[in-house]
Amino acid sequence: MPTAQLYLLRHGETEWSKSGRHTGRTDIPLTPDGRRRAAQVAPLLTAVTFGLVLCSPLSRARDTAELAGLTPDGFDDELLEWDYGVYEGRTTTDIRAERNDPDWVIWDDPIPQGERPDDVGVRASAVLARVRPVIEGGRNVMLVAHGHFLRMLTATYLGLPPVDGRMFALDAGGVSVLGHERTQPVITGWNISPDGLAD
Repeated sequence: MPTAQLYLLRHGETEWSKSGRHTGRTDIPLTPDGRRRAAQVAPLLTAVTFGLVLCSPLSRARDTAELAGLTPDGFDDELLEWDYGVYEGRTTTDIRAERNDPDWVIWDDPIPQGERPDDVGVRASAVLARVRPVIEGGRNVMLVAHGHFLRMLTATYLGLPPVDGRMFALDAGGVSVLGHERTQPVITGWNISPDGLAD
């Protein structure tokens, strides 16, 4: 049974995440608060040794990693956020009004010109296959990426369909930890904010 763990760090707040706009491949910078929260993570990770740190290539993830005191070993396109297609930069409220559907959520319908959850799951599976030997070798891994991607990666890790990532809320700047209970993949810590980690 692996004793090492898989750490997840969602990038800090951006203007789009703050306002609820779907932010996939658009390269939006961190807000001052997003930068502050990312920096608060740094002292909380000093006790953890990582055998591998991978990061999304987008600046909001790269800056979060740097501010959190992490030095990525690589920038991996597989860690990019869900491609929201025509919904990029738009809020759920706006899309619901356009569709005349007050119950619409991004998880339920195919996204025109974007990815399906199963497409994201394929990318998540590739990342998990890449990090598995490191974890099985007893070394922790950190992934610095995006909210919906990390939620679907978590579902995939747990053996659930990627769309079940809808059940795992993940705040900007939040840290989560995936591990094992005996041989069962489990969540050992979820959506831990810098304030929560400091308690």
